[in-house]
Amino acid sequence: MATFLYRLGRLAFRQRRRVLFAWVAVLIAAGIGISSVSGSTTDDFTLPGTQSQQAIDLLEAEFPQASASGATARVVIEAPDGEKLTSAAHKAQVEALVDDLRTAPQVATVAEPFSGGLVSASGGIAYAQVTYAVPQAEITTAASDALREVVRQGAEAGLAVSLGGNAVLDEGGSNAAELIGLLVAAFVLVITFGSLVAAGLPLLSAIVGVGIALCGITVASSFVDMASNAQTLSLMLGLAVAIDYALFIVSRYRSELLRGHQPEEAVGRALGTAGSAVVFAGLTVIIALVGLSVIGIAMLTTMGLAAAFAITVAVLVALTLLPALLGFTGTRVARGRLTTRKAARGTTPPTARRARAAERGSRTTMGVRWGRFVTRHPWKMLLASVVGLGVLALPALSLRLTLPDDSMAAPGSTQRMAYDTLSKGFGPGFSGPLTVVVDARGSDDPDAAAKDTTALLDGLDDVATVRPPVFNEAGDVALITAVPGSSPTSRATVDLVADIRERSTAAEGDGGARVMVTGPTALNIDVSAKLGEAMVPYLAIVVGLALILLLLVFRSLLVPLKAALGFLLSVVATLGVLVAVFQWGWLKDVFGVDETAPIVSLLPILLIGVVFGLAMDYEVFLVSGMREAYVHGASPTEAIVTGFQHGARVVTAAAIIMISVFAGFLLDDVALVKSIGMGLAVAVLFDAFVVRMTIVPAVMTLLGDRAWSLPAWLDRILPNVDVEGEKLRRILDDRDRAAGVPVLTGQAAGVPAALTDQKPEPAAPVG
Repeated sequence: MATFLYRLGRLAFRQRRRVLFAWVAVLIAAGIGISSVSGSTTDDFTLPGTQSQQAIDLLEAEFPQASASGATARVVIEAPDGEKLTSAAHKAQVEALVDDLRTAPQVATVAEPFSGGLVSASGGIAYAQVTYAVPQAEITTAASDALREVVRQGAEAGLAVSLGGNAVLDEGGSNAAELIGLLVAAFVLVITFGSLVAAGLPLLSAIVGVGIALCGITVASSFVDMASNAQTLSLMLGLAVAIDYALFIVSRYRSELLRGHQPEEAVGRALGTAGSAVVFAGLTVIIALVGLSVIGIAMLTTMGLAAAFAITVAVLVALTLLPALLGFTGTRVARGRLTTRKAARGTTPPTARRARAAERGSRTTMGVRWGRFVTRHPWKMLLASVVGLGVLALPALSLRLTLPDDSMAAPGSTQRMAYDTLSKGFGPGFSGPLTVVVDARGSDDPDAAAKDTTALLDGLDDVATVRPPVFNEAGDVALITAVPGSSPTSRATVDLVADIRERSTAAEGDGGARVMVTGPTALNIDVSAKLGEAMVPYLAIVVGLALILLLLVFRSLLVPLKAALGFLLSVVATLGVLVAVFQWGWLKDVFGVDETAPIVSLLPILLIGVVFGLAMDYEVFLVSGMREAYVHGASPTEAIVTGFQHGARVVTAAAIIMISVFAGFLLDDVALVKSIGMGLAVAVLFDAFVVRMTIVPAVMTLLGDRAWSLPAWLDRILPNVDVEGEKLRRILDDRDRAAGVPVLTGQAAGVPAALTDQKPEPAAPVG
């Protein structure tokens, strides 16, 4: 791998114009692609094997006119203060709006407010339930425009009209989150490199990669049902990892220049070493995201595959476009605008002096000081870190899962206004009615079975209203609508669904009828339960994969075990913080959380998959330096400090960039996006700074030589995975010595003298 990447880096450097042209052509083609397709997204779930999905399938067969799988919209109408919709003037206006809805494109049925009992007791609020003949993903622009036209007509008539339901398409959001993340990333890169050119390359390559990835996902959404949040997740991850991967490679390229290599050779060596780690880190994230497909939920599958595609593009850009860009910049990456003026006058600016001193080992960096501090106090640091993360993890014991609905929509959006208006007029449960299906095809008296079910529902405490049963044409399947007294995401509604199913199961044997609960609320409860059950097996798969990969990389049993346990600790601590903020409401005003609710059920699974890859990323860049020092004779403690000397600065910068990009999404108004952004930012914070840079060196100090032990029989059968390119460096060094090539200085490679402490020597050709 390292040798292949070395050759690839040099090839991209030499053919930089062709490589750049190829990527620009891909970007243009992707842009043309999205202009010629009409991509659409969906939040629909299908969950084979669950009771709610079985009921939906039955309704499709027995009530085709009901369009059980069709999209729905709630058109909520509110009269001005002190007035009623039942007045003659307002009633005529509402009926006219309903008539327009009936003739709108793709509409199957419309439940009219006045005849359907859909007017509040006060008379000031009513709604029409619109059912479409097609699922959400197939809603056309014309159908959406018809809904907006009804809103406009209602406003002209003096009525407040808002829209809810999955047929209402979200409007485009703000780009403030990614813009802020990019600005912070740029600042961190400038501080890290002390060079505007070096700082600009990771940003440029990341923008190109993310642009291509998002265009590709948009094109794909024209052919598959893509989750509505797939693009947001892909943007979030693609931007963060693309900048990080480029940071690692550019940092290694600068180091190779300072060691005296010509730019082309420096690019090859940078890609053969840091590039190998980038491929490994990218593969771990991709595998974890693709692994989401095994859970069996289409929405989660598309989110995982879309994000994995964005990571794949980021890796390819880092391995091909970035070396080409380095070919255009040459040595300017090492002498950027922050150093050239003073370097030209023969003086050494502070940034250059620090870089030179760090390379030479005469200056103690912050990372080295921190590494020494941890190794001097391993027990104290380990105990403080584990106890601190353990305390933060305690709220995770109260974790509750749900799926996003209109109650989590952005404040001020039409979906949120519709939800709030319905709750005000009819109660919090009216936005999430339960559809109870009575399958009496095996019963002698279907009518009695339906009446018994209605009586059962009427007798439950948390049921606000029950509508009379509606039978199919054969008269053996009944549909009953029950409105809970609590909100769709509340614990009371979850318990109500479980109670109905338990009582119905107990009564099935008496009359031969089967009772099933479905509808969006019940389906969301089933999906959340499914995801909750899948979290532990998925976590086991991810941890098992981590153990195997790290065993191959570090050829040690205890290092992978320590890494996996640290990963678990950072994940549960992150879940604890999410529960405290989004579910309990702690500091919710600080983070802009409008309303507390259970954690979005997709988040823990996504968190595990994404943080796993990032954790392995930081583990490799820190611990590989420790292993290299230990193999070359350093003591265990000296090896830890050496690993911090080489990796702490870059890992710190990478983590800050990740945190900044993810935290920027806290500015989004959508609760799901906000929670994903906060979850990933907190997870990176914990894993990079507490686990990798504190717990890892503390544990390895306590283990000593045992940290690197491996049974001889296992050492013989394991393949040698040269992630850090150590074997490649030996081959290249042996080649140079055999060719009589002297050790080059930075000046020989064209680097300003201010960046090196060596006298210039003539450059020797490097084959």
